[in-house]
Amino acid sequence: MTSQTTIDTSEPGGGASSAPAEPTPAAGLRGHPWLTLLTVAVGVMMVALDGTIVAIANPAIGRDLHASWAQLQWITNAYFLALAVSLITAGKLGDRFGHRQTFLIGVTGFAAASGAIGLSDSIAAVVTFRVCQGLFGALLMPAALGLLRATFPAEKLNMAIGIWGMVIGASTAGGPILGGVLVEHVNWQSVFFINVPVGALALLMGSLILRDHRAENAPRSFDILGIVLLSGAMFCLVWALIKAPAWGWGDGRTWLFVIVSVVGFALFSFWETRVREPLIPLALFRSVPLSAGVVLMVLMAIAFMGGLFFVTFYLQNVHGMSPIDAGLHLLPLTGMMIVGSPLAGAMITKLGPRIPLAGGMAVTAIAMYGMSTLEENTGSGVMSVWFALLGLGLAPVMVGATEVIVGNAPMELSGVAGGLQQAAMQIGGSLGTAVLGAVMASKVDSTLADNWAGSGLPKLPPQQLHQAAEAVQQGVAPVAEGTPAPVAAKITEVAHHTFISGMSLASLVAAGVAAVAVLVALLTKRGSNAEAGAGVGHI
Repeated sequence: MTSQTTIDTSEPGGGASSAPAEPTPAAGLRGHPWLTLLTVAVGVMMVALDGTIVAIANPAIGRDLHASWAQLQWITNAYFLALAVSLITAGKLGDRFGHRQTFLIGVTGFAAASGAIGLSDSIAAVVTFRVCQGLFGALLMPAALGLLRATFPAEKLNMAIGIWGMVIGASTAGGPILGGVLVEHVNWQSVFFINVPVGALALLMGSLILRDHRAENAPRSFDILGIVLLSGAMFCLVWALIKAPAWGWGDGRTWLFVIVSVVGFALFSFWETRVREPLIPLALFRSVPLSAGVVLMVLMAIAFMGGLFFVTFYLQNVHGMSPIDAGLHLLPLTGMMIVGSPLAGAMITKLGPRIPLAGGMAVTAIAMYGMSTLEENTGSGVMSVWFALLGLGLAPVMVGATEVIVGNAPMELSGVAGGLQQAAMQIGGSLGTAVLGAVMASKVDSTLADNWAGSGLPKLPPQQLHQAAEAVQQGVAPVAEGTPAPVAAKITEVAHHTFISGMSLASLVAAGVAAVAVLVALLTKRGSNAEAGAGVGHI
């Protein structure tokens, strides 16, 4: 059945007459705004932490479960794949059944899947339950934003999202520190078991505090074909990004999945104009600020996640730090995100998102340029300056882009908007790792042989050179057992120098992406639909 979906994207003050009711202060625990924020922060912390904490545990998991490198990669890939594919659909479920219910189900399932991983005795079981973690995490994340949108009045929403962004940023950056402590002093299972009491706390708090909010125009049906088309397109896109480093960007398989993804998105877009209650009303994207917010979130994640990916190798493999020491060296980044996110929320409330977002991406570009100057012997002080600048630049973007996306969507689509925000971040992170990884690989492949020969080392056969390049891309010196110390020192010097040149180029590309994002940020503005009460109607 053909229908038309309209969204008022007028300037503030020109909204539709059927404005959603402004959140009213709660008298007791139930629905209290700041207690609601604390509750969703506990749940969100689990999901964000699991994105990075597990990387530290992978070597121990591999030894204990006798897993191959490819199998270990799936511990991370399965989680992100399930999360990215399900986010928008999960947001729609929250809009339909209530964000309180989906949040509680997500918290419970995520904690249960975490406990199951800790009890697993095979790599297949670990990967299976990581998929479950991703699916339940997808229920939890958009629901958290939907609850904040429905609970906080407009003048306090930015501050709430600022604290929410602080929790995500601190959890993401702090994952390697906590993971290192747990793996070194307990075991790898503790990385997952820790989610069980945290999840139980979030469930208890959520049962007592969260209030069920449902917009008057909430969807009443499901766009099943839309879900299938969007999920399939998202799967093919993320799968191509995950496999591109192994297959190569010129490989036919990579482009096959990219093409299938594009076709899937095209079919989804066509279908959404025909269905009565679409999964994503495409009129949402008539809002330039909302569209700019989605693009900005993708670009931010490319620069942040792609750049941070190489920093961990740099600290551990080039500087020889332990996982805990590497995590501690990232504290300036974590600290600035913790301090900067609430301040950014207050600044955005006062000035609007445009200036803080553009300024934040400009600072991010400067930080990524600074990281391109890091050398093998760069001291901790210099590194801390660039890491702190990166955290300072990311804080307003994490907060502001989220507010722009969620605030410019109608209340009844707050879950979908939250899913869009998280999906943009996940796709951006995958894209950043894949593209910047390709830049790193290309630089290493083009310079390693010359650097190797220039140091007077014997020429390597093509197969050995390829294996050496794969090690160097991670900052590892390909020193064979029994190699004389002087030769090993030369190999290490060549490997680290080549890795640094690749990381430098990748950081410059990330800086360029951040610079482009400055221009995108200028297209953003406050959530006029939220404030004016513009809604979605079906004719």
